[in-house]
Amino acid sequence: MNSPTAADMPMSYLQAFGLKASQVLPLTWGLLLISLAVIAVVSVLLVRGLFRSPKTTVDGPDSAPVERPVAGTSWITIGVGISAFVLFLSAVWTMATLAQIGRPPQEPAFTVEVIGHQWWWEIRYLSDQPARNFTTANEIHIPVGETVAVKLISRDVIHSFWVPALGGKTDLIPGQTNVTWMEADKPGVYRGQCAEYCGLQHAHMALTVVAQEPEAFEAWRAGQLEPASEANTERVQAGLTAFIQKCGICHTVRGTRAQGIVGPDLSHLMERRTLAAGTLPNTPGNLAGWIADPQHVKPGNFMPQPEISAVELQRILAFLETLE
Repeated sequence: MNSPTAADMPMSYLQAFGLKASQVLPLTWGLLLISLAVIAVVSVLLVRGLFRSPKTTVDGPDSAPVERPVAGTSWITIGVGISAFVLFLSAVWTMATLAQIGRPPQEPAFTVEVIGHQWWWEIRYLSDQPARNFTTANEIHIPVGETVAVKLISRDVIHSFWVPALGGKTDLIPGQTNVTWMEADKPGVYRGQCAEYCGLQHAHMALTVVAQEPEAFEAWRAGQLEPASEANTERVQAGLTAFIQKCGICHTVRGTRAQGIVGPDLSHLMERRTLAAGTLPNTPGNLAGWIADPQHVKPGNFMPQPEISAVELQRILAFLETLE
């Protein structure tokens, strides 16, 4: 089983680890510096205005009329002109960057279909050979140095696919298929997040992209194509039976009679780093707590409260721990 938890580094949009992200990064820094400059200028003018001594006038028959200098309005003209110019350049720079990253630089090695659900990610690896298609959840594996096409679909509300170290955001819109691509130039685990508010557990809708050397990736993919390990002991067989009865209507475990499509495919569950879309490290204790009381772990999620005894829970755990 993989050790927990998050990525090799915190999720950051100020570092790039692939061609696409490298093209976006200068724009990110540019707009960030422009924003900081605006904040600095506004802050200086505000402080100056607060502490500037006002010119006093004395009301009376001998007082001079108050005159408003015409030159004062020039500051408004200058400010609007500078702001419009900077915004125009920012828009042109943004459009140029979007055009630059709109198409992958080479033919993608393969296509991954990412389907957004409240609140988890369904990951389908597509192939021209149907027998080589498989499904996983919340964790995308890609080979280093190769371009991967990503098809984005939503099953409910608008989500947004964002792995900042590998590229920008692309929305998942119900009834529409959007297409993007990604590429990693270094092995590692890169954290992603849904970037469009999608309901109660939006903050707990994370994903990870695992970039591996091509040989390691091919070994991982070959393992994913295999069915689940056979229940080779009486205890594991009892766990499989309990799983099919209690969980099989929602979840699939390839090679068994559990063929549900509502929840994530669990065929190789124990190879994943986290549970519940990045909410918990994937450990036996956390897995037991997630099964026994999913609403306590992730309130509002659509996994029903199971009616299982402590004995049934231990049997199911014994079976799930074999799914490597």
